[in-house]
Amino acid sequence: MQKIILDEMPVYYNLSAVEKREVLIVVLQIIRNLDDASLVKAWQQNIARTRLFFKLLEECLVLFEHRKPADNMMMGSSSRSPDGEGPGSPRYSDRLSPAINSYLAEASRQEVRPQATPEGGYLWQRVSPQLSSPSQPYSLREALAQAQSSRIGSSTRALRESLHPILRQKLELWEENLSAAVSLQVLEITEKISVAAASHSIATDYGKLDCITSLIMSLFSRSQPLAFWKALVPVFNNIFSLHGATLMSRENDRFLKQVAFHLLRLAVFRNDSIRKRAVVGLQILVRSSFCYFTHTTRLRVMLTITLSELMSDVQVTQMKSDGSLEETGEARRLRKSLEEMASEDKTRELLKECALSLDALQAVPDGSVEDRWSWLEVKQLADSLLQALDAGLEHALLASVMAVDKYAAAESFHRLANAYAHVPDLHIMWLLHLCDAHQEIQSWAEAAQCAVAVAGVIMQALVGRNDAVWSKDHVTALRRICPMVSSAISAEASAAEVEGYGASKLTVDSAVKYLQLADKLFSQAELYHFCASILELIIPVYKSRRAFGQLAKCHTCLTNIYESILEQESSPIPFIDATYYRVGFYGERFGKLDRKEYVYREARDVRLGDIMEKLSHIYESRMDGTHTLHIIPDSRQVNADELQPGVSYLQITAVDPVMEDEDLGSRRERIFSLSTGSVRARVFDRFLFDTPFTKNGKTQGGLEDQWKRRTVLQTEGSFPALVNRLLVVKSESMEFSPVENAIGMIETRTAALRDELEEPRTSDVDHLPRLQSLQRILQGSVAVQVNSGVLGVCTAFLSGEPATRLRSQELQQLIAALLEFMAVCKRAIRVHSRLIGEEDQDFHTQLVNGFQSLTAELSHYIPAILSEL
Repeated sequence: MQKIILDEMPVYYNLSAVEKREVLIVVLQIIRNLDDASLVKAWQQNIARTRLFFKLLEECLVLFEHRKPADNMMMGSSSRSPDGEGPGSPRYSDRLSPAINSYLAEASRQEVRPQATPEGGYLWQRVSPQLSSPSQPYSLREALAQAQSSRIGSSTRALRESLHPILRQKLELWEENLSAAVSLQVLEITEKISVAAASHSIATDYGKLDCITSLIMSLFSRSQPLAFWKALVPVFNNIFSLHGATLMSRENDRFLKQVAFHLLRLAVFRNDSIRKRAVVGLQILVRSSFCYFTHTTRLRVMLTITLSELMSDVQVTQMKSDGSLEETGEARRLRKSLEEMASEDKTRELLKECALSLDALQAVPDGSVEDRWSWLEVKQLADSLLQALDAGLEHALLASVMAVDKYAAAESFHRLANAYAHVPDLHIMWLLHLCDAHQEIQSWAEAAQCAVAVAGVIMQALVGRNDAVWSKDHVTALRRICPMVSSAISAEASAAEVEGYGASKLTVDSAVKYLQLADKLFSQAELYHFCASILELIIPVYKSRRAFGQLAKCHTCLTNIYESILEQESSPIPFIDATYYRVGFYGERFGKLDRKEYVYREARDVRLGDIMEKLSHIYESRMDGTHTLHIIPDSRQVNADELQPGVSYLQITAVDPVMEDEDLGSRRERIFSLSTGSVRARVFDRFLFDTPFTKNGKTQGGLEDQWKRRTVLQTEGSFPALVNRLLVVKSESMEFSPVENAIGMIETRTAALRDELEEPRTSDVDHLPRLQSLQRILQGSVAVQVNSGVLGVCTAFLSGEPATRLRSQELQQLIAALLEFMAVCKRAIRVHSRLIGEEDQDFHTQLVNGFQSLTAELSHYIPAILSEL
């Protein structure tokens, strides 16, 4: 009979759905009565006939699938969830034939029928004989026959609605039992062919084992009862134990990706029994990865891709009563499943519940005794997936505030990019979203960094494949611009070659495209030194292609860039590419930001008042009726425990970037720190600000009482970065006494004069800017009307009681600083006399008189000054 059916498949395909089900019932009944030897014999003829046989089994799963309108053990309304009944869902209860009745009876005797329990979604209610009446007969067959004869059942829906509710429930159970019986029998046959294929005793494609993979996928993709999922895990485990090497190979990427997706989908189910079996299924994949590849790198890529696809289907947020968003049960169950996957303690219970031995997860390949399973690596795998889940969830929760809070929006895209760093395509996608977000608010430097990061991902993959004009040295040069470009990406680029994803789509031309975008964006930010570095990475590509026209354009651009850098260096006004502010958050309404400090990078024209107004606008909207927002007006140290409850505090302080070779312990004021020397690569990860204070609690006091606290902040990464703000990970402070402050003030003025005198000039034409600069500094140093600064220091520390409080070393340092200051002023006045013309003689005379008057005043405190000068 089976042979006749296989020979007459064209006739079968022309049958209606009802007739096909009649035929398939006969096929399943025949298979059930065959012994294993006869069954294997049917698969030994040829590959085509074997495939045809299993095609019939797939038809069984399609035609006898049972979908309940609502199922409380499923995950919800996902478009890809099999539990919702679609418009094309097959129904077969409009005609319960004797063949189907016979098959059901046989299935019941073999205990295939699932038990009716609350866990399975139904409680069996015995139909009372008293319900039988001429209009509602007791027998379901009798009721269906009566409905059909009276033409009530002109459609399946009308036929169902004509039944008594209890008979309708009985009909649902009949359909579910039939579907379960078919699925379980197909699962049993799948295991038998798996065992037969292990001994190569059947005719099939052993390269991909498509007869097995197609059946597994058909089983996974159908709505199944709980009894099926309970029976699946041991079979799934045996199949991967026998054929793991083939099923995990690249040739079966599509199959493995679909299996991973369905296991993650099952890990979201409300029914805890099904969810736990999904966890064990994921662990079986991990075991196979250890067994055949010794690591989980490739599986992590596969699971990350499928998790990304699942996140687009599963609803991870829901609206609360107050209008805000919160995490859904689906997201919580998925997180719980991923945590259990990496839990050694819970795994023992899971294996027992799934009827597997406790050593089922031992990854011992053939011919070896070493167990390659590593709980540490499994934990890292789970953490990677949880990072992607949390990033996606946080992005969804921020949807309502992203239009207002651009900082949070950028960080959300950044977290998503980091979470999917193992998959170049997804990593690049989120980086480009971040780049677009920065360009919308004209954060050119940050947008440029995103373009560099994209180019870096591509370059890493190309260098890893040894098929590009770049080398590791070029990647190192790129990492100096964007430290996020990590060598870890290239190690996994080849592992990300999954259907629809992978490094094969990453080319030299695409890398050049994003390098050119970065060059354009850095130019808009006027960070020309970065532009030069980027063009030097593009030039090797055009050299290798002998593209002389493009080379000429690159070198012309380099010329313009270097001229722009020279212009920045020679400008008397120091070039500032950005302003930086330290922002402290204090208050529970800030959520994760509470008690954290960030450094913000803003445009050069953003002042302290501007960023205060901007942040107030962002966070005032998050305050409710019981909370208010307050900005702390100074930079004093904050004790969060002493702040008023119910009030959220922002502390905003302007900070200066610290140069790479700067002496942070110097007492000097930092007025000229960024204007000295040439323009270097402006990459900063340390910032400082000075806070004046007195020991009596006041902020300001006299020179003899004025202390200064210098706070140095270390950020998590360097600016310019992929985001506009970076977390402060380290904060250190040092204090300067009043006399150290005074010495620092004098040393600062001395250094400014000396730098002006020693600044090299290329020609005599440069004397005019130099004269103007020198006059400005001298006027602020020796003119009579501003002598209170230096004289004030002498009055405060060199007369009366204050002088007796100074240590001998401090006194000597103060006097030495004053003498050096006056000596440099005298030298500067001499240089001034050589530079001026007739029109400046009166001003020069004022400077000389002021210097002499200052010398006379200082001689009362330092008599030796007359002999020194």
